[in-house]
Amino acid sequence: MKTRHKKLALIGGALAVLGIVAALVLNALNSNIALFISPTDVVAGKAPQGKAFRIGGLVKEGSIKRQADGVTVSFIVTDTDTDLTVNYKGILPDLFKEGKGVVAQGRMADGGIFVASEVLAKHDENYMPPEAAKAVGDAHARAAEKKAAAQAAGGQAAPAANPSAAPPKY
Repeated sequence: MKTRHKKLALIGGALAVLGIVAALVLNALNSNIALFISPTDVVAGKAPQGKAFRIGGLVKEGSIKRQADGVTVSFIVTDTDTDLTVNYKGILPDLFKEGKGVVAQGRMADGGIFVASEVLAKHDENYMPPEAAKAVGDAHARAAEKKAAAQAAGGQAAPAANPSAAPPKY
């Protein structure tokens, strides 16, 4: 074999190895991606079937139910528009409380129950993940639109929109 053929074979082999490594890395990244979906979108059927994803919002007041084993918990996550029941088996973060922000990663099970494999609580009073804050803000806007439409349909004049009013900051 000539030197030229050896160089071409070496370059071709290196490109093949590089292609295989790139394919393996991209496959690993794709397998570990967990998309964020709001409870409203999950109930609307926009959640990926058979894949892990994240939901976020607020833990609904009075919704935490602990099982006798001490580690199995059921609670409701809400974006103030739609509620979604979450089941989790494990130790909850210390900051996990009713009325506080939460992000849960897991999959949908039969019966519209979200089975979480991981639960994260916000770390201070002013922080909520941007996706969860957007979902809660969108839910507030939808609720305001529904209320205005109901008032208009009921014969009452809808209050003027206040452009300076913004959804709450989390």
